[in-house]
Amino acid sequence: MNTLIDTVSEQQKIENFLGQVVNDVAAAYSCAMTTVGHRLGLYKVLAQNGPLSAAELAVKAAVSERYVREWLNNQAAGGYVNYNPADQTYHLPAEHAPVLVDENSPIFLAGGMGGLRAIYGIEDRLVEAFKSGEGIGWHEHHESLFYGTEYLFRTGYRAHLTSEWIPALTGVDEKLKAGGKVADIGCGHGASTIILAEAYPNSTFIGFDYHEASVQVARMRAREAGVAERVRFEVATAKNFPGKDYDLICFMDCLHDLGDPLGAASHARQAVADGGSVLLVEPHAGDRVEQNFNPVGRIFYAASTAFCTPNSLSQEGGAALGAQAGESKVAEIVFQAGFNKFRRAAQTPFNLIFEARK
Repeated sequence: MNTLIDTVSEQQKIENFLGQVVNDVAAAYSCAMTTVGHRLGLYKVLAQNGPLSAAELAVKAAVSERYVREWLNNQAAGGYVNYNPADQTYHLPAEHAPVLVDENSPIFLAGGMGGLRAIYGIEDRLVEAFKSGEGIGWHEHHESLFYGTEYLFRTGYRAHLTSEWIPALTGVDEKLKAGGKVADIGCGHGASTIILAEAYPNSTFIGFDYHEASVQVARMRAREAGVAERVRFEVATAKNFPGKDYDLICFMDCLHDLGDPLGAASHARQAVADGGSVLLVEPHAGDRVEQNFNPVGRIFYAASTAFCTPNSLSQEGGAALGAQAGESKVAEIVFQAGFNKFRRAAQTPFNLIFEARK
């Protein structure tokens, strides 16, 4: 009897895990469908027009009806859109729009999913890196990673950077309102730099990144935003960016990506003005591994495996902190770099925001 119970119990565990994996596979496939829907504006058309048939959506979005019908059924199967069998129409619930349609929403995610393409594009190279221990530079990835990262991080920066994070720092908001000098390290496409420039018109901003292609996009973004006169972007690393007496130096989701984060922090200490601050935005992570076993941690560990850790290993130092380094490790680096003050200034479900001062 006990053997039978044990057998049934084990079979149920197998079936439960199988169900979990099937859901994961479905989600992985469907992330690509979400990116397609975002790029073609399909979610926006659905949100603006209410229930539509596949043929009606195809006309309004100027796409092929046969393709969009399959896409809609994928979306309905995943619960992203609702389907009405009576009239064969599809509807995007209003509560889904902040995640899938509104790019100014603090929880918009559709654009950021495009970065997943880069994981599969680098899969063969990643397998070899596992064997050799060699790194893979950020610049070696498909451009979808750069644009996906811009979308993903810009959402959080728009929601929190100037309204919560900067005011939480010591006197920085006042300095930037009066007219300060800011360096944004590892700026990528310049999302954080431009958001700061828009909020503080009396200040000047310089974004630095080692990836020249990203710097070129950042310059274009600054022109589009109308802030190019106060914002410039230059190619430089975190250990050699020029300039002194910055009122604020930002490391936005990038310290853990660096080969030598201690060297970068030490250089920032030399470059920041007396009384200035260094802002470090890092993924939300606990100091113990098991504290990160949740959906957000799962995302960050995957990104760390594919992008962050390989990038660090490709650079001088190869510290390979990983995206989930945690507050204690960041504090250790900051104090080793010679800073006297370090604190958590703010947090979100996705980020920890730290301030370092001399």
